[in-house]
Amino acid sequence: MQLSIQNLSKTYSNGVQALNNVSLTIPKGMFGLLGPNGAGKSTLMRTIATLQDADSGSIMLDDINVMENPQAIRERLGYLPQDFGLYPKISAEVMLDHIAQMKGVGNRGERKELVASLLEKVNLYNHRKKALGTYSGGMRQRFGIAQALAGNPNLIIVDEPTAGLDPTERNRFYNLLSEIGENTIIILSTHIVEDVSTLCSNMAIICNGEVLMDGKPADGLSQLQQNIFAKIIKKDELETYKQNYKVISTKLKEGNLALRVEAESNPGEGFEHVEPNLEDVYFSHISKKVDPITL
Repeated sequence: MQLSIQNLSKTYSNGVQALNNVSLTIPKGMFGLLGPNGAGKSTLMRTIATLQDADSGSIMLDDINVMENPQAIRERLGYLPQDFGLYPKISAEVMLDHIAQMKGVGNRGERKELVASLLEKVNLYNHRKKALGTYSGGMRQRFGIAQALAGNPNLIIVDEPTAGLDPTERNRFYNLLSEIGENTIIILSTHIVEDVSTLCSNMAIICNGEVLMDGKPADGLSQLQQNIFAKIIKKDELETYKQNYKVISTKLKEGNLALRVEAESNPGEGFEHVEPNLEDVYFSHISKKVDPITL
């Protein structure tokens, strides 16, 4: 089972090109889609989920043409958008039962077992009788994950899924996705590099609607193996260093800046070679389109 996206493009009526000739082949398992806000990730997710049309290109799930047969995909799809609405006065249990019924689980007994299992997985079973309007942000996000899993989908799309989750909830979410990702295509769209490095065996980086990198995280790391150097500088020195080096990231450290640059050889001047991480891979590619320091 695989999802094949070929030459997908989308320009909105205001002239913004959200997708520019995007091509990806996504196999079974966890696939991370990394990019800054406004990169085109949500547009791509909505297009795959048949919520909007592309201007050109094609999407195939095995032998199913997504753009020509949207209903066939909807029956196999679990989708958690970045912003999703809830009926505030309905309980989680009742709402999830309704969603499961819409996804084709007709037997009442099967639905009851499915609803209980899903709410247990996302740690909401003890809150199943509460109205959704009383849920905190993290609880709402966990309910969204549960509804995306209803009906045993073959393709699951989650857009910024760990937003609003505390560290314990995030770990629970990681474990849940790892478990179901063994037999399902899961697309994890996020700007949080940790989500991808923790979960995904394949990934892509997208910026300004273009795919800048597509492959395994280890491949991206190997390409930068000898090219990342670090140094502590004063904050007022940053602009000078940006003019002279390819600065890919900075972090505040005890009032100063921990600077990381990409170079073919050691720049000297106190820089030290460091092992690259996935953040370096991300910022190295993003810097080809935008200044990563201003993101």
